[in-house]
Amino acid sequence: MPRLPHLPGPFVRYDSNPILGPIGKGWEAKDVFNPAAWTDGETVFLLYRAEDRKGLPGREFTSRLGLALSRDGFRFERHPAPVLEAAEPYEQPGGCEDPRLIRVGDQFYLTYTAYDGVTARLCLAAGQSLDQWTRYGPLFPERGWTKTGAILSESIGGHYWMYFGDTDIWAAHSADLRRWEVIETPVLRPRSGQFDSRLIEPGPPPVLTPEGIWLIYNSADEVLRYAVGQALFAPDDPTRLLWRSDTAILEPTTADEIDGQVPRVVFAEGLVHFRDRWLLYYGMADSRVGVAVAEG
Repeated sequence: MPRLPHLPGPFVRYDSNPILGPIGKGWEAKDVFNPAAWTDGETVFLLYRAEDRKGLPGREFTSRLGLALSRDGFRFERHPAPVLEAAEPYEQPGGCEDPRLIRVGDQFYLTYTAYDGVTARLCLAAGQSLDQWTRYGPLFPERGWTKTGAILSESIGGHYWMYFGDTDIWAAHSADLRRWEVIETPVLRPRSGQFDSRLIEPGPPPVLTPEGIWLIYNSADEVLRYAVGQALFAPDDPTRLLWRSDTAILEPTTADEIDGQVPRVVFAEGLVHFRDRWLLYYGMADSRVGVAVAEG
């Protein structure tokens, strides 16, 4: 496939990473990582995954979602309490993991993984603020194990589109952002012998650009080294791949990315355009949060 120009990049690590890490003795004492991001143009908001050191009964640790905000995109102030934690049977005891976040009109839509200790399920919540959520439950209960939903905030042909999956990547479409119909043929698959040879899954919500639908995705190779790639889909057909990167745009190279709860991991889930820069927020070895910056 020919390379299409004008995608943002390269992404350069912020020199004071990590920007968030575990603190205290409570719900975010063990690890803090894998944030979603949104901005109103004045403030950057992160919804991040946090783990404690003493989980719910039957679990060594439980995940919750925390909220942090920043006026510059780098220095964050945390909300004191989780904004989403395990409350439903399908969320216990593993908790709520790995958020992605969009806003449509006056409503936020949050996809996240609920983990009951056996099965991961891709779930949806919605709300008019980032600290109050209404759950709508698993999106694809009939499919069993499902993870990682990244929704395009603009509709195409009267439908919203989501990329999801944690082996291959599938597409699904919806008229109301609640009920989704899956396209059963994957739109992106792992590639033998490359940085994304073992598994792939969507990163932040995709972005509609003049070139097409820009999807940053996470991947692992045969030794489970996680790196970040990118792909471009047709603006009028979110299932039609136009281009895909041959090399990773972010790989684990720093100490905080190599050593942690899960070694050799960079895992992107948040992307905002803020003050003429793209800020890509990512988990570092499933332990801390970093950010990489692209100008333009």
